[in-house]
Parts: sequence; C-alpha cells; structure tokens
Amino acid sequence: MDEYKCCRLCPNDCRIDRRNATGVCRQGSDTRIAWAGLHRGEEPPVSGEKGSGMIFFTGCPLHCQFCQNRQISGSDGENYGITVSDSDMASIMLSLESIGAHSLNLVTGTHFIPSIINSLEIARKEGFSLPVVWNSSGFESIHGLELIDPYIDLYLLDCKTLSHSTAKAFCRTPRYADAIIPVMDWIKKRHPYTDIPHLKGTLLRHLVFPGELESTYDFLRYFAKHYKDSFFLSLMTQFVPPLGNVDFPKLTEDEYDSLVYLMEDLGIDDGFMQDQSDDDILWIPDFRKDVPFPEPFSDPDPVFLSIKHR
Repeated sequence: MDEYKCCRLCPNDCRIDRRNATGVCRQGSDTRIAWAGLHRGEEPPVSGEKGSGMIFFTGCPLHCQFCQNRQISGSDGENYGITVSDSDMASIMLSLESIGAHSLNLVTGTHFIPSIINSLEIARKEGFSLPVVWNSSGFESIHGLELIDPYIDLYLLDCKTLSHSTAKAFCRTPRYADAIIPVMDWIKKRHPYTDIPHLKGTLLRHLVFPGELESTYDFLRYFAKHYKDSFFLSLMTQFVPPLGNVDFPKLTEDEYDSLVYLMEDLGIDDGFMQDQSDDDILWIPDFRKDVPFPEPFSDPDPVFLSIKHR
C-alpha cells in the first residue's frame, strides 16, 4: 500500500519504505496481531455485558518505559504475534461480532492503519456492523487520524501527560507532550460532542504516574478548561510496573482524595475513576498464553486461535 512506501502514520515520521524495513514501531508492512478476543476489563460502556471485541496489534510507535503490553509493543525487544492478511483480520472482526462483542476495540493500530481500513471494508461488505473503538496511546499524527477517522465511532485515547519531564521519564520521549495536545484539539474539532452510551465521541484516559501528582493536577486543570464539555474522562490510579524489580510508591489515600476534590472543584463529573485496589497486578497480560488476561476478564476468539495454530 502507498502509505507504507514512505511511512508517516505516526509522529515519528520515519518516511521509510516499510515494505523493506521496519520503523520506530519495529514493524514492517505485514500486519501482526498479538491477540483477539472478548475482554471485559474496559470501561463499562465499551465492554457491555459480554465484553469488547479486542484486537491487540504487535508493535507500537511509542515505547514507554513501563508499558504493560511490553511483550507485544516492542518496548523490551520482544515481538509476540502472528502475521495476518487483511481478509484474515476481517474474518476476526466478523467472528468477534458473531460471539457477542459489544464493540470492536482496535488496540495500538496506528502503524497498521492502511491494513485496518482495508479489513474493515472487507468485513462491512460481509455485514459487519459493530461500533469501532480506536484504543490508542494518543501518540498520533494528524495524517494518520485523517485516514482512520471515517471508520471510528469512539476514540478511547490516552493523555498520559502534558509534561515534557514526565513524558521523558515514563514515555521515553518528551515529544509525547508536544504531540498530544494537537491530537486532542483535532479530535475535539471533528467530534465536539460525545455520547458514550452509544459509543460516539471521545473517552480520554489519564493514568496517574507515581511521584508525578503535580503533572496530573496540571492535566486535570487543562482538561477542565479545554475538553470537559466534549470528552468523557477516565482517571486511572492503578499504575503497576510490569518489571518485578521496580519499586514505586503507591498512591496514598490522601493523594487519591486530593484528585477527587480537584475534579469536583473543576466540575469534571462525566466519566470514570478507578478505585484503589490491591488486585491491580492481575491486569498485567501475558501474551505468551492463548488467553493473556485473567479468566474472568477475557475469552479467546476461536477464529484467531485457529489462525494462530494453523
């Protein structure tokens, strides 16, 4: 596809021919999928009763220092996943709908946008009708968004930080802070209103990084000023480093309460906030398994498994 010949699908703007080489995403032009299946761990409107139909793509334009999906993102050099054709991916989409998925949830698909578009076109000709969720780190190029936007119903977007120093520490690049505001502004302009129960618009996620509470305060103030009337907010407080030898202090009860009080003061009342829990380690997936998430939260897609083991 032409977009792979001189790739500028993400802010890294590699402009290399990914048919013959790999970009910062560490992927070529052949689509690789790490897992597909029903997952009930997303925000309630996205998961529904049976779960969201997830497709996790291998590779990532952003290599965060403590990525929970590091086995497939390329953050630690691993490359779990299988190569699929566009028709294979369309079959997976159709299978997820047939087993009762509430939505199609495309996780970190930026570097495969042309293939995803083609697969969606194939699936829709076969009757595919689920709302499509773009589940992203927020590290996007406007060029890539312009390509995929006509196919997306709900943006499930991260805003990890607006701070260059926090971005450097946790996202491995301060450039994240430069990329995210133009992305949010572009999406707000294109989708100024949101209707989460019907999976339309934007649901913005923000994870509180340990030791970076001031960064979160700054984000909340900026969100309240610019986006609270357009985006739902999902504030997550359960940072879990996937590396066992990394010891971060947990968010204290007083710190958690300070976030609640600030959101109330800022009038941020549309969205979700995670409760503090000791069970958050369960959310770290292991993509070496056929079902990488804990059994209560996910089911395998048999079509994907048949492709994986053929």
